[in-house]
Amino acid sequence: MPAAEGPAQARVFRLKQAVPLAALPATRTQRVLESLSTAFPLFIDGTSVLQTSLNNMGAIFHPALTILNAARIESTGGDFQFYIDGVTPSVARVLEALDRERVTVAASLGIRARTGMEWLRMAYDATGEDLHEAIHNQSGYYGIKAPATLKHRYITEDVPMSLVPIAALGQRYGVRVRAMDSIIRQACIIHRTDYWRRGRTLDKLGIEQLSVGEVMRRVTEETE
Repeated sequence: MPAAEGPAQARVFRLKQAVPLAALPATRTQRVLESLSTAFPLFIDGTSVLQTSLNNMGAIFHPALTILNAARIESTGGDFQFYIDGVTPSVARVLEALDRERVTVAASLGIRARTGMEWLRMAYDATGEDLHEAIHNQSGYYGIKAPATLKHRYITEDVPMSLVPIAALGQRYGVRVRAMDSIIRQACIIHRTDYWRRGRTLDKLGIEQLSVGEVMRRVTEETE
């Protein structure tokens, strides 16, 4: 997991043990893995782009952690450890609520998504009694500073491109996503923009009217 430290310069804090990858459609995934295997042996079969997208922990960790630490980011310019200082027990409980919603959205599509705890174990071999403890047991998070500003990709990218479509899928298939909606709405207020409208909505993805079966076929099978 790298962090930018200057122009063309990054610091690698820790390497993930495995990174799921999927092609669109999924029938092409093996071909992609074979092409990348020499340079990136850590990539593994992610089943489908829905599976990899719904297992995107950045959508859960990044926006909420940034917004819940908004005052500290603005007052210090991000001069604190993002995951270690920023994830207190109360913040971790919000992350856990978001994580439960994500897993439930995935289940509505017939997908068994990893929980945040399972993901930390798979990617970093980090464990704990709860998400707060597991995050603090992930050595690679130590030293990672918070964003210097709220105008950061943790909100400007992760909210419209990741959190909005996950929440939209939940709304489409009958899952209550109140925690996700609250984070999205706070991001809208902070940036004075409508991420629900500007984001990666189901109509923009062309799947607004599709059934679960039709969505799954769209991401797994070749189409003419």
